[in-house]
Amino acid sequence: MFDRIVVDKIQNEIEIRSKSPDNFYGIGVYYHIKAVEKSAIYLAKIYGADIEIVQLAALLHDIASITKKEYTEKHHIYGAEIAEKLLKELNYPIEKIELIKKCILNHRGSVLVEKTTKEEICVADADAMAHFDMLPALFNMVYRQMELSIDEGAKYLKNKLTRSYNKLTNETKELYAEKIKSVMSIFE
Repeated sequence: MFDRIVVDKIQNEIEIRSKSPDNFYGIGVYYHIKAVEKSAIYLAKIYGADIEIVQLAALLHDIASITKKEYTEKHHIYGAEIAEKLLKELNYPIEKIELIKKCILNHRGSVLVEKTTKEEICVADADAMAHFDMLPALFNMVYRQMELSIDEGAKYLKNKLTRSYNKLTNETKELYAEKIKSVMSIFE
């Protein structure tokens, strides 16, 4: 049974934290999270994963980074802890919380961990695809938050998108091949 109330409360919590002046990354991260949510749900339907687990994990995957800048380096670890606390407060089932925490812990491409569930794959792939889906948010981060020059920013973006592509499963690479090719063509 899908728990719409919990999903709605988590969506609201993410929006509030994203819009907070304490969020170092600015509102662009909200658009990243929403893009991850959308792609994760899409992938869950294709791969036969639990949509509710995937949606909540997608919403919560970067909660640590938007909560405290100092959490960013280990945001997957802090994020799993924050998610557990929030979901327990909403009386969400502990076995589902554990699956969500696993998705959050294993969503990062820079932390190579084997993903053993469909849900983990959906969230990790959706996180990588969000970089291709939300270029304006990525440009905002690079040119406004990081204040890189045009050339430095282009190099950074190309490297980030290449890393995101390499993080994807082969199945997801095939699903998004045309979009990926189109986005990467801007660096030619």
